[in-house]
Amino acid sequence: METKLMRIAELARSHPDMKFTSLAHLLDEEALKQCHHELPNKKATGVNRTTKEEYGEHLDENIQQLVKQLKTKDYRPTPVRRAYIPKTGSSKKRPLGIPEHEDKIVQRAIAKTLNAIYEQDFLDSSFGFRSNRNCCICQY
Repeated sequence: METKLMRIAELARSHPDMKFTSLAHLLDEEALKQCHHELPNKKATGVNRTTKEEYGEHLDENIQQLVKQLKTKDYRPTPVRRAYIPKTGSSKKRPLGIPEHEDKIVQRAIAKTLNAIYEQDFLDSSFGFRSNRNCCICQY
């Protein structure tokens, strides 16, 4: 997937007015498996309580089914599990949505694709939520 993303980033950089009409072909088995492996272990589970380890037990079959659903446009994300976390210094609680592991895989793959395109539009001085960047100026 990395080579494909580099090519898309190159196209976005060299042709700023280019419109990308179809990127669904990037969501293939290889890319989704890579996203599965990139996700951290021991994270909170969604409504079905599927862990990364459980999903990985039948990874090939799960990813094949996911790709099939994406290609036939039958994929529907599972509703997120709602949890409430206490706010520090207050009796109020903050809502937190926890997606299913499979949905996290798809989210990561789509985010990587969109980042490859939109990263080209940002200035080096723009920080936001970009990877490997922060707004801190550290002096030692």
